[in-house]
Amino acid sequence: MTNRVEKSDEQWRRELSPEQYAVLRQKGTERAFTGEYDHMFEPGAYHCAGCGTELFRSDAKFDSGCGWPAFSAPSGEDAVAEETDGSHGMVRTEVMCAGCGGHLGHVFPDGPGPTGLRYCINSVALRLEEE
Repeated sequence: MTNRVEKSDEQWRRELSPEQYAVLRQKGTERAFTGEYDHMFEPGAYHCAGCGTELFRSDAKFDSGCGWPAFSAPSGEDAVAEETDGSHGMVRTEVMCAGCGGHLGHVFPDGPGPTGLRYCINSVALRLEEE
């Protein structure tokens, strides 16, 4: 992604809801099974709630039972960024929006084929554009 969205902390606070800000900018997590998109399977594209970058498509969404929306792959190679997260006494792979750097969730190696991955993403970090 070449056009990275850069905003001040004050701008993010003005533009995002308190829940979106806590997740996207402060690496928070919404409570399991409370998110709007956990059990939604309408066709469409999931975009970053912070900057609008397309992140995931509904054809990669599956019901993992984990309590958050789960996807087997991002919508494109440059949609998300990943880095090691050593917080909370665990080592996980954090998933961030490649457009604005917002925290989305984590990816785990226990998903379905063909990728074998489970992108476990906070609903509040997403915005679905139905098709």
